[in-house]
Amino acid sequence: MTNTPTAQLSSAGVSIWLDDLSRTRLTTGSLAKLIEEKNVVGVTTNPSIFEAAITKSDAYKTELAHFAAQGIRSEEAVFEITTADVADGCDVFASVAESTHGVDGRVSIEVDPRKAWDTEGTIAEAKRLYSKVNKKNVYIKIPATVEGLEAITATLAEGISVNVTLIFSLDRYRAVVNAFLSGLEKAKANGHDLADIHSVASFFVSRVDTEIDKRLDALGTEQAKSLKGKAGLANARLAYQIFQEAFSSERWELLADAGALPQRPLWASTGVKDPAYPDTLYVTGLVAKNVVNTMPEKTLDATFDHGVVTGDTITTSYAQSNDLLNELESLGISYNDVVTLLETEGLNKFVASWKELLNHVQDALDEAAREV
Repeated sequence: MTNTPTAQLSSAGVSIWLDDLSRTRLTTGSLAKLIEEKNVVGVTTNPSIFEAAITKSDAYKTELAHFAAQGIRSEEAVFEITTADVADGCDVFASVAESTHGVDGRVSIEVDPRKAWDTEGTIAEAKRLYSKVNKKNVYIKIPATVEGLEAITATLAEGISVNVTLIFSLDRYRAVVNAFLSGLEKAKANGHDLADIHSVASFFVSRVDTEIDKRLDALGTEQAKSLKGKAGLANARLAYQIFQEAFSSERWELLADAGALPQRPLWASTGVKDPAYPDTLYVTGLVAKNVVNTMPEKTLDATFDHGVVTGDTITTSYAQSNDLLNELESLGISYNDVVTLLETEGLNKFVASWKELLNHVQDALDEAAREV
């Protein structure tokens, strides 16, 4: 499959990951098929994905009945189920991880989102997840809250690979890169082999357009309408500029000389929310070397079917992207207000999904216990 759009995307330097995981994907072989046919080389998960996987499938019924018989409650049941699925996913990608020396072939699992504002709690949860999954190609996802930055550094310092998630702002991304570099510096001091520590920084894309487009619609002017659907790409492209600058610095070179690999930008939330936009907008518009694009299956299928890959669509657009964000500010659309709101909404959504999952699993456990 060398001439497909997904193959072309891979050749251009973009690692394609699937933003989904379920027991059904694992047992039917559909995940392995995506590796073979559509160039998928990794998987990301989040609380919403697990909530959908467990609540909409009977694949976990036998396991839940077993937990009920043991008197296990929902939090521990969810921990056991999700870590088992992620460990099995890691096995599916083991050969990819080996062939890429750990750069790809990764499966991510997120810390309990309720701990996003708890530094020490996040560190403890990251270690617990890493120990339970017990696979070298697992990524522990940590939200890029202010409290999460220190947890990111501490987790990396333990030699644990980290997927930093829910990044919306350029300033926060700079802080994430600093947390990564600090983590590697501490890991080196702790005697860890830096070549074994990997990281991605998940920069969210489509949600930026969703919020800014809403504000542009409220303005209603022709100028405002002309800017719709452009902020998400501009924001991500400027993040890549930061990536290039940070990983050509003297500070980075010292770590690279010790075997470290850069923290790649990962484009998240790449499914198009507005049907008026091309369904591959956040894929073909964000092509450059050393990036990851994690896609919902609908976006992956669209890219495979009719994505047009024209090479680098990022590095020649920095000035234009910066001008666009400045123009939005001139219209009274506050960048800082937007990204702060999006972080809060994103975290609240994950917390809500996690609580729904726990409640659903507890109901299933109670029902199973009554049937015994």
